[in-house]
Amino acid sequence: MRLLEKTKYIIFCFFCMLFFSNEELKGQDLHYSQFYNAPLTISPGLTGIFNGDERFMVSFRDQGRSIPVPYLTFSLSYDRKIYPKRSRKGFFGIGGFFNYDKQGDSKLRLLNLNLAGSYTRLINTKNLITIGGLIGYANRGFDPINLTWDSQWDQTTNRFIENAPSGESFNFESFNFIESALGLNYRWQKSERTKLDLGVGAFHLITPKAKFYNDVDQDLPIRIALYGIHSRELSEKLDLQVDLLYQMQNSYREIILGGYLNFYLNQQRGKNRQVRAGLGYRFRGKVPFFKLGLRWNDFFISASYDLFDFSRFGADHPGGSGIGPEVHLNYIIKHVKPPRNFKVCPIF
Repeated sequence: MRLLEKTKYIIFCFFCMLFFSNEELKGQDLHYSQFYNAPLTISPGLTGIFNGDERFMVSFRDQGRSIPVPYLTFSLSYDRKIYPKRSRKGFFGIGGFFNYDKQGDSKLRLLNLNLAGSYTRLINTKNLITIGGLIGYANRGFDPINLTWDSQWDQTTNRFIENAPSGESFNFESFNFIESALGLNYRWQKSERTKLDLGVGAFHLITPKAKFYNDVDQDLPIRIALYGIHSRELSEKLDLQVDLLYQMQNSYREIILGGYLNFYLNQQRGKNRQVRAGLGYRFRGKVPFFKLGLRWNDFFISASYDLFDFSRFGADHPGGSGIGPEVHLNYIIKHVKPPRNFKVCPIF
């Protein structure tokens, strides 16, 4: 095995060990089990990193419907490549994405609109380094109308009085902040089907205030996402993908491990048909999930569903805390390029 290939596999194994080294597994920010299908949510360094010129992505997750604290997450994104006219040593990526997240009886919500940009440098035809950043606007808020409080319980009559005053007051029920992030991605790509991405994303770099009381000094902690995504061509009609994500935010941790097999039903131009099937495991909550995907030319749809929740919360609320569907849809546009603009690297 060549030295460069050995180095890549050593790095990939290091990421694997890092992901499994922490036994304290806790949750944090907005997340998807199929994180690689919502790449801008884990690193702006993945802006423009795909086989094509323009990419549209829609993501949706709904969970916890069997308990009174459901979670709903929705993301919409677009990114594209921009090729410099006088250089073939790299390209730019630009894009934007919108996130919406709502949780529980308080309808605790997040509205987030971001602009992202990146630059990718070609080391050679197989190795690329990308650095990216984003800036955005976010709003966090809640609605207390459906919440109940201990002051509404009448101990004399031993009953709950719905219209009784809560005794709680908030300086405000929502706040705005500036989102900021940086990301770095390394890609090794032998062919369109055999590739490796390793990278990191860091969010909330400005550390905005996150509070509903004026007298509380609370900063939104920086979120760090480390990931590895490896695809390998096993045969003419079969690929394997293995994906790993480790996220940390203050004392919270999240680890997701997954993989799938990609079956090529038809590889003719204009008749590209693929079926993907696999499994994953979300260590927070001890939740295994299955995932299925279908590619039809430049359209791709993928869905996953949590199978069980083996945590203590899941035992107390069967079918509750993590159980729910997740769906991703993306569409990639590939422009026909003049011969003088043709690039050897398969990422183009």
